[in-house]
Amino acid sequence: MTVEFSKAGRLLIVIMNGDLDHCSSEEIRYKIEKEYKRINAKNILFDFSNVNFMDSSGIGMIIGRYKKIEINGGKVAVTCINENIRKIFEMSGLFKIIENVDDKNEAIKKFSMGGF
Repeated sequence: MTVEFSKAGRLLIVIMNGDLDHCSSEEIRYKIEKEYKRINAKNILFDFSNVNFMDSSGIGMIIGRYKKIEINGGKVAVTCINENIRKIFEMSGLFKIIENVDDKNEAIKKFSMGGF
């Protein structure tokens, strides 16, 4: 798994490529925290466009980022998830705490307008 970052205001956009599993989740978590602090972000948008698989370690990584962001008054959202990952989010209850937005540009716009 590789990860790239972009930003829009105080929104950190996390663009993941590959499988989010036990082999990659700890490294991805570390990189996200480092970049989040570096750019002084408030919110995170996870872009799942290029993620085909996620296991429980990935769920844990997402929940961990949610908890840290929430403490700082921020929000977390996901975008561009495929049907398999959507099922994982539904079964794990992640959609109860994290918003899913189908379009990345729509998500960025919602964050910039304070819509979450």
